[in-house]
Amino acid sequence: MGIINFVRDYERVARFRLGRFEGMRGPGVVFAIPVIHTIQKLDTRVEVLDIPRQTNITKDNASIDIDFLVYMRVDLDHADKAILEVADYHMAVVGLSTTTLRAVIGDIPLDDVLSQRERINEALRVRLDQETGRWGIKVTNVEIREIIPPKDIQEAMNRQMTAERVRRAVVLEADGKKQASITVAEGEKQAAILKAEGLRQATILTAEGDQQAAVLRASGFSQALDRIFQVARGVDQNTMGLQYLDALKTLGASPSTKFIFPMEFTRLLGSLGIGGRSGDGQ
Repeated sequence: MGIINFVRDYERVARFRLGRFEGMRGPGVVFAIPVIHTIQKLDTRVEVLDIPRQTNITKDNASIDIDFLVYMRVDLDHADKAILEVADYHMAVVGLSTTTLRAVIGDIPLDDVLSQRERINEALRVRLDQETGRWGIKVTNVEIREIIPPKDIQEAMNRQMTAERVRRAVVLEADGKKQASITVAEGEKQAAILKAEGLRQATILTAEGDQQAAVLRASGFSQALDRIFQVARGVDQNTMGLQYLDALKTLGASPSTKFIFPMEFTRLLGSLGIGGRSGDGQ
């Protein structure tokens, strides 16, 4: 270090005067007189520590390999502790992370270790942050990168996963058949309802048609009878007599020798004057 030292925004400098700590300096220009002053720089940016893979024992005595990352930075308010309280805070955090991981995993069953990464990450972060605070280090995040269970456990998990997939497939297939059966039954029900409704409407329409036809026939017969009655009222006795005379001509031309006439016929002849003349001749 020279007499004039330029400290960046993300750096801090611990300055010692004749071996005694004077305080943290920076950012900006920091002077250090040779022999009298010594300085030591700190980087306050977030750093990532890769914690090597290690074997841990779960609460149910299953061994499992885990490696993870620790995100940390020097606390600006307590940066002097990273200089005065620990010789190498990087190595201190790595060692502390290893032992903390074993303690956390030892309190959790294997199934929870495999399924609750977020819970483990948060537990590690809280414990590490509490311990590293005395060194002026702030642990901001912890992320488990990989969890590797033993081979026999992996095989058992694979079989379990396969069985679960088969079970889900069977359930889905059964549900599909059930829904299909319901849909078919509903369709048949609707078809039967529509068919019955169609038959009912057809029967009603046929009955209404028959009713209207009968009414029209009766109306036709009534009109015909009225017409005949009107015509018959215009026919007088002379017309009827002429009709009867035509009938007598036809009878006379027949080979029969006896004829029976109704009384109305003889009265009609009398009204025409034919019967009277016959009586006088007798």
